[in-house]
Amino acid sequence: MALSSSLLLGAVIALTGAATANAAPSVQAVDYVALGDSYSSGVGSGSYISSSGDCKRSTVAYPSLWAAAHAPASFAFTACSGARTNDVTASQLGPLTASTDLVSISIGGNDAGFADVMTTCVLQSEATCLNRIATARGYVDSTLPGRLDSVYDAISAKAPSAHVVVLGYPRFYKIGGSCVVGLSDKVRTAINGASDYLNAATAKRAADHGFTFGDVAGPFTGHEICSGSAWLHSLNWLNIGESYHPFAAGQSGGYLPVLNSLD
Repeated sequence: MALSSSLLLGAVIALTGAATANAAPSVQAVDYVALGDSYSSGVGSGSYISSSGDCKRSTVAYPSLWAAAHAPASFAFTACSGARTNDVTASQLGPLTASTDLVSISIGGNDAGFADVMTTCVLQSEATCLNRIATARGYVDSTLPGRLDSVYDAISAKAPSAHVVVLGYPRFYKIGGSCVVGLSDKVRTAINGASDYLNAATAKRAADHGFTFGDVAGPFTGHEICSGSAWLHSLNWLNIGESYHPFAAGQSGGYLPVLNSLD
């Protein structure tokens, strides 16, 4: 009888221990910090957090949506509209610590002058637009890699154990789509190509730092401007700052799934 009881107790302990071992690793809250520019803060998606002021951090931006779904142990959201690489290093890295588990960031578009590219292309001639795009691509070759290195080095120094996800930018236009006026398809193709060029350079720098690059061009395919089902604002003269930024649907349908797949 004693032997049978011992065997039964051993089986119960073994089964309980196995169940505990299988269940334990699946739910561990993380410390998450969201850095970056307007594509991370959520410009264009509305529902801005009043305390964020001109940074226009949104409750429906992908970092907020990720935090709401995953209940991290801590969540710091310092991404800011208009941010360049030097703004990240100067004012966004405060929440990073050795305990930070996850960092997300989109940065580089403002350094490369994409807002000026779009303004030039909308207001000036096709030749001037294409020259401005060429200048932006030259900057991506000559200067942006070093600026990205400075940001990525600073993140690694403050949060050496963090998994860092670097998010890219969507292509703006569907070529041959529903837009019958405005920019030519030649210009739209050049703008899309410049976005791809920026993403490729960013992905290379991210990989060299051991970070993960999240390409959002795929999820946005079929939802570009001129697609008939756009997730991006086109030019809005009444709110220039939101032009060429994702709607809430672009944050939830474009950016969030990429972060979810890489976190």
